[in-house]
Amino acid sequence: MLLASPFVFMRHGETPLNRDGLIGGHTDVPLTRLGEDQAKSARPLLERPWSKVVTSSRLRAQQTTELAVPGQDFASLAGLDERNWGLLECEPLAYQPPYLSTPPGGESWESFEARVVATLNATLAVHPYPLIIAHSGVYRVIQRLVYGRPEGPRLPNARPLLIRPGSLGWTFHLLGNHDDIKDIL
Repeated sequence: MLLASPFVFMRHGETPLNRDGLIGGHTDVPLTRLGEDQAKSARPLLERPWSKVVTSSRLRAQQTTELAVPGQDFASLAGLDERNWGLLECEPLAYQPPYLSTPPGGESWESFEARVVATLNATLAVHPYPLIIAHSGVYRVIQRLVYGRPEGPRLPNARPLLIRPGSLGWTFHLLGNHDDIKDIL
């Protein structure tokens, strides 16, 4: 269960594996030039003092954080790392099994979800409105907690998503250039 506390989530910028349609879970890769530009483009949407900025320990998430919120301190948390896809790392996305299946030599969904939820809840318990920069798989864990399933469209690279609990359930608001995050938060 996800603690009922609002936060902004953003997937890292594009990597060579994203660009080439390959599975890139545990593999540590940098951003592409486009990924760097995507992270910089998110900067105006994220200009505010955050209660806490957390990121995964993967290079792509850390680079995105440094470019999107320059000058802000952040904590790198391995609990927000992407899922380890084992023998499927760097293989075409077409080889990716259903999310709830365990990939050969990889991390089970149950293990992945448990570490992500523990890390998210530890952050949400002590920081109001944190910024969390991580991976598509982390978003899928959030989606499963809220909607009961991890399947759905892939979250775009470096587009902030406001996630808030409410009286009618959770709301997700993908922030765009026209949004003033100061008014939304």
